[in-house]
Amino acid sequence: MIGNLAVVLFDGFAFGMLLFVLSVGLSVTLGLMNFTNLAHGAFGMLGGYAVVVAMRDLDIPFLLSLPLAFLVAGLVSVVFERTIFRRLYRAGELNQVLLTIGLVFVAAATMAYFFGTGQQPIALPAYLQGYVELGGLRFGAYRIFLVVVALVIAGLLVFGLEHTRFGARVRAAVDNQRVAQGLGLNVDAIFAVTFALGSGLAGLGGALAIEIVGLDPSFGFHYLVYVLIVVAVGGLGSIGGSFVAAALLGIFDVGGKYFVPDMGAFLIYLFMVVILFVRPVGLFGKR
Repeated sequence: MIGNLAVVLFDGFAFGMLLFVLSVGLSVTLGLMNFTNLAHGAFGMLGGYAVVVAMRDLDIPFLLSLPLAFLVAGLVSVVFERTIFRRLYRAGELNQVLLTIGLVFVAAATMAYFFGTGQQPIALPAYLQGYVELGGLRFGAYRIFLVVVALVIAGLLVFGLEHTRFGARVRAAVDNQRVAQGLGLNVDAIFAVTFALGSGLAGLGGALAIEIVGLDPSFGFHYLVYVLIVVAVGGLGSIGGSFVAAALLGIFDVGGKYFVPDMGAFLIYLFMVVILFVRPVGLFGKR
């Protein structure tokens, strides 16, 4: 029983780390740029399909295709940010929501047209398949890989946004654009890079998600709910909050489905309601 509990908790934590990679980009753009981007899940889907094309049609190995997913999603998001999204930075949240959710519908229809409506599986390398035995317990090799990737990303983001000149410039541009521009900062370029970073991480998360949850044109809708829960529970703009919230939600989701399957899918919503009732701004949110 204890062994099963440990494995379930680890699987839940690994799923939570996948949610963290998918959601932390939205926490950055929404928390720092004040832009409600519900098309975030579509960029995650784009990254997933980029990996599918890279592996199937170009014979690019899985690990090399992951940076490609980040770059494709990030570059496409810059095009949208420069041509469409920037016009809505000062608009109301309703306008932002309507436009970005509309883009999710367009993205889903586009992927269905080119790839069909079925699942798009990929073949993982042999070293990421199977299990790793530790202390008599068997842990999925790919889930261990997910945890390592998420921890590396979390460390890089905390360092980059909190302890570098770029992070200081981002915070300055968000707090007061006019003053930042007066100091010589290129606010447009900073916003474009920040948006590309957030969307690129979504693309990377979509690529990593294929083996765990699959990939089809509904991906942008289905996992947007999980992403929004993580951002809301963790707190806007808080990388640590997104990490903790994603880990807890992953454990509640997997553990609930394993131990109480009749109501397992409901537990994450109950958890969200309880947290937001006690902390309306999220676990680590300040506003």
